[in-house]
Amino acid sequence: MSKIKITQLNNDEIEGRGIRKWPVWEKEVSRFEWTYTGKEECLILEGEFNVETQEGTYHVKPGDFVTFEDGLNCIWDIKSAVKKHYHFP
Repeated sequence: MSKIKITQLNNDEIEGRGIRKWPVWEKEVSRFEWTYTGKEECLILEGEFNVETQEGTYHVKPGDFVTFEDGLNCIWDIKSAVKKHYHFP
């Protein structure tokens, strides 16, 4: 099972989940290692980045709804400043 899932949500799904009320996280262009100690869901508002994992590299862009599973070890390679709504279910 993949530890990263990238999907697209329509406006009804975004509203239904209350995503626009979730906190916002922003990060400048950078590259860093990260380990998830819980599941995270996020909606990308701005920026583009790659997430490098043992499974491969995932390209993430605005409009993507991304789920990162607990225990994922990865490298974030931010190409343009990121802004996202995030949530730990």
